[in-house]
Amino acid sequence: MTEPVSVSRRIAAPADALFGILSDPDRHPEIDGSGMLRGPEGGATPLTGVGDAFAMRMRNPDVDDYVMTSRVVEYEPGRRIAWEPVMSAVSDPAYEDRVGVPGKYRWGYELAPDGDATVVTETYDCARSPEWLREATRNGENWIPAMKKSLENLERIAVTSVR
Repeated sequence: MTEPVSVSRRIAAPADALFGILSDPDRHPEIDGSGMLRGPEGGATPLTGVGDAFAMRMRNPDVDDYVMTSRVVEYEPGRRIAWEPVMSAVSDPAYEDRVGVPGKYRWGYELAPDGDATVVTETYDCARSPEWLREATRNGENWIPAMKKSLENLERIAVTSVR
């Protein structure tokens, strides 16, 4: 059984402020530690609950340009948010068979107030994903450096905003 991978960081900012950044897809490219996010497709508004969706333009050296549409599957203001992406457009015809097919993975953030700071945990869960995706990401282990960078970026953005 594949276990989710998680990275945590204690950030000197209130949980509500951090949640505001995480729930705004326009801010996701600023947070992104992978360098793959290019920006929302067709405009995005802040997420307000389970079922909300947003589309993000992406670029990956293996897949080239593509769009992922993510649906919010967990939403608790100031506490947690998670979404499940599905490829909704791709520029490389070799990947057309993946368009519209759920990858059955989840990205999420959990926020835990800790005194005058917040412990933010980012999690990638591919336990239900197809074998090819679990293998390609080494069961999510490949994402750990990018997740660490994302939390560093979140901290930089939040601390700058709070001052």
